Amino acid sequence: MTVSRTICLGFIAVILAGTLLLMLPISTANGTWNAPIVALFTSTSAVCVTGHIVVDTATHFSPVGQFFIMALVQVGGLGYMTATTFLLLLIGRKFNLKDKIALQQALDRSGIQGAAQVVRSIIATTLLFEISGIFLLLTVFAPKYGWLQGLWLATFHSVSAWNNAGFSLFSDNLIGYQSSVVLNLVIPGLIIFGGIGYEVIFELYLWLRAVLARKPEFMIFSLNFKVATSTTLMLLFLGTLTLLATESRNYELYGSMDVGTRLMVAWFQSVTARTAGFNTVDIGLMTNAALFIIIALMFIGGSPGGTAGGVKTTTMRVMTSVTKTILQGKEEVLMYERHVPLSLILKAVGVAVGSVATVICATTLIAISDPKVDFIRVLFEVVSAFGTVGLSTGITAALTPLAKLVLVATMYIGRVGILLLMAAVLGDPRPSSISYPEENLLVG
Repeated sequence: MTVSRTICLGFIAVILAGTLLLMLPISTANGTWNAPIVALFTSTSAVCVTGHIVVDTATHFSPVGQFFIMALVQVGGLGYMTATTFLLLLIGRKFNLKDKIALQQALDRSGIQGAAQVVRSIIATTLLFEISGIFLLLTVFAPKYGWLQGLWLATFHSVSAWNNAGFSLFSDNLIGYQSSVVLNLVIPGLIIFGGIGYEVIFELYLWLRAVLARKPEFMIFSLNFKVATSTTLMLLFLGTLTLLATESRNYELYGSMDVGTRLMVAWFQSVTARTAGFNTVDIGLMTNAALFIIIALMFIGGSPGGTAGGVKTTTMRVMTSVTKTILQGKEEVLMYERHVPLSLILKAVGVAVGSVATVICATTLIAISDPKVDFIRVLFEVVSAFGTVGLSTGITAALTPLAKLVLVATMYIGRVGILLLMAAVLGDPRPSSISYPEENLLVG
């Protein structure tokens, strides 16, 4: 039982446990047993923090079922190993070497030192942001639904947003709040910080602490921080701008919205396309150009070490830097005056190729299973599932059972990661003392 297999099987165990819980009569609004395919799909979507739904969460599930979904989202957002490690800390068990290595791989960290402190910091950060989100969202929901129901709505949506899940307790998701300034700032804020990675948040905290303490030493940010933050800001700006431009004449989508509301809608969808899955407009009314832009944003996703999915911002930057190096005729890949090692380049290429192959296979299977569905909508659903986003053009519930199972598998692959899954299937690599001769071939 290798570390990668432990993580992959752990996610499967949580998904199956969630499926059993969501099948119970206490989880449904009408008090009957839930359909197995619905329970499996919803449980996978929650654990993989995707937000894809085949039934209306607000009306199909009871408050108990909705609580189960929120709990699965929380466990899935933290990650199987982080949640397990936290439980081990609560019962006082010490870490062994295998636990530390598993946590290192799950969080994509460079070392195994300080594993317990890292888990405590992650839990504390999660609680800080989620509780802050609850209090802020309470000002949005309490005036209409009262303090008790407003507190439940604020809690559910804060947890869902921080974990980049996209589950909502409203039948129209968040379309009814498209003009709410507070909600359009709080939800995207939770999504951005939840998906940017814990390492980035820790570095930002240390920098702010040094600034407030007025310490003379200058803190140098890591390459991961620079790449994750700059790429995130660039994608948020370009996403908002392009969505605003492509949908400027789509009166069916925007209707009689004023300029301010249109800007908030474009901003919200640019943020949520980065693996969150909330929506303040009907995605099915968007043009093909806007859908393709969202597909690109969903495929890239968030940053490593966070609750987001996709191939990650760092992978995209490494690939673009390699392309830039080749076009300039150089042989050394540099980013922010730092040399990028070959092992990192190979990992980025593996993630990109494996992700593209997964999307192609899943899209082909669903296109065969549901030939009458438009190709752009099938591709949108697949990339949304792989990027653990959850946005949909409205075709998910009408898909055949085979197509739904394909989406279940795609969500799972997108959550555990293509490289970790292949390591679990193939096992640990065996060292070889054989060195083969080098030979060139034609490329491009």
